[in-house]
This record gives sequence, structure tokens and C-alpha cells, in this order.
Amino acid sequence: MAVIIISSSTDPASTNIKNCLLENTLWDEIDIFCNNPVLRHTTIKDILLVTINDSKIRHENIDKEIKNQLNITPKQAIFISRHRSKMAKPSLTVHPIGNYEEAQFGGKQKTLVQSAPRLMTSLLRLIKENLQATTLNYHVCFEVTHHGPYLEIPTLFVEVGSTENEWRKKEPAKIIAQSLLELLEKYRCEEDFSNDTPVLVGVGGGHYAPRFTDVVFEKNAAFGHMMPSYHIEAGTIDQEAFEKALQATPNATGIYIHKKALKKSQVTEYKKLFQDKGISVISSKELTSLK
Repeated sequence: MAVIIISSSTDPASTNIKNCLLENTLWDEIDIFCNNPVLRHTTIKDILLVTINDSKIRHENIDKEIKNQLNITPKQAIFISRHRSKMAKPSLTVHPIGNYEEAQFGGKQKTLVQSAPRLMTSLLRLIKENLQATTLNYHVCFEVTHHGPYLEIPTLFVEVGSTENEWRKKEPAKIIAQSLLELLEKYRCEEDFSNDTPVLVGVGGGHYAPRFTDVVFEKNAAFGHMMPSYHIEAGTIDQEAFEKALQATPNATGIYIHKKALKKSQVTEYKKLFQDKGISVISSKELTSLK
């Protein structure tokens, strides 16, 4: 079993993060994948770094490809990536992947990939902590669930955004690399965490999940899949979508609703739906504060 960090040679931010990983620690070349060296961390033996030469979000089933070609069974995938936004705001983000509707940007239609809520949340906190030790001005946040590729193992994206100016800078890439190494020295997957952190599915809000981001910076909680208001307003989110989000969020203990981002009627409807199914609807008051 191995944690696979996946970089793309076509992505300058991804390449930058990869280079920072290689500069900070030692790696051994153990094989070839997509005509690029497969690198294994010299001290954390179950961490591998692979490089592809195409779009990350459309490179489907890379977990199976690695298993078939390298005879290595991936347990967790972490894509290092750029983030593109018309807002052009410098940002450092993490997010789960999958599609609530048609698969316009890789993956499968109405299919969610297993998330890694505690790993992803811990990484977000480390990024914020390491950013604060610098003079850089970047927004640190979750993004809601979106885009491909499709895998059958827990997967997360960690990204530098939002324009080529940020993608090509070493400083933000270094923060991502540093945070990843700090995380993986202690945790590789969800099973490595204690069960005292509530795992939640987020419902409502914008693409950058402002409420869910605030919650994990203040409270002992972790988020897996997150459903934005724009999908709710488009009619994409139904009972089946909720069930898929819960199933694809390991150890999910409840739902967190961003009430101010939804209509009162929607909040009432969702609360009843979840309660009728025996699913807890969690509020911030029920979560313990971080020390």
C-alpha cells in the first residue's frame, strides 16, 4: 500500500510543487511511469511521487494504471496542481473530487470519488500555519467537490491559484510542499487519525466553501464532500446525491448546513430529510473549539 503524489509536466504549479518536494528531502528513483521517473521518499518508504504528461483531471483510473504497471497498490492519491479562477485571487486550496452532474471536466457523471476528510482538513490547517510564517498574502480555503479524474481510492487535490503569475512562483509552491511533507510524516490516510474528530458533509455556500473553511479553522471537525448552493439551485442535488456524498465521505458522522447561504425553506427541508434518515445535522455550537 502506498500514498501516491501525482504531478503533471504540463502544469507549472504542479511542477513547481514537485521541485520543492525534491529540494526539501531525498527521493530514490525506483521505476518509470508515463516515461518519467517514479520516486520513493527515502525515509517515508510508502510515499511515491509520479509524473504524468497530460491533464490531471482527465487522466482516469490512474490508481489502476499504477497498480498494473508498477505492481504497487495505491491507498491514497494526492494531486498537486494549479488552480484557475477568473477572480485571479492568490490562493492555496484543497478539495475532494467528483461530479454532481455531467462530467464536463473529467471523471464520471454523477459520481463522487472517495474523499479523505481528516487528511484534507489537516493539510489545509498546515498550509494556513505555514503561510502565516511568511509575508505572502494568499487566501487559504477549501473548494467544494468538483471535476475529475475518476479513481477508486480516496483522493484530494491541493492547489496554487489563481493565475500563471502565482503558478510560476516558488514561494507558494514551497508552502504546499512543506505542508505535504509535514502531514505525511505523521499521517498517510484516514485510518491514521483518531476517531475524536467529527467528519461532516457540507451543504450550501459558494465554490470556495467559506463557512466550512471557517469551521475547521475554529473547531474540531473535518469536511469530506461539499455541495455548493449553485448545484442546489440548479436542481442537481437530490436525495441520491446526498446519499452518494455520505457514502464517499469516510467516517461521516453528520451534515453541516450553511444556513445563511440557503433559503429557510431549503434548510427546513434538508433538516427533516436527514433527521428522517437518522443522520445528524450538526451546528457549530455542538463542535468543540480547537486548542
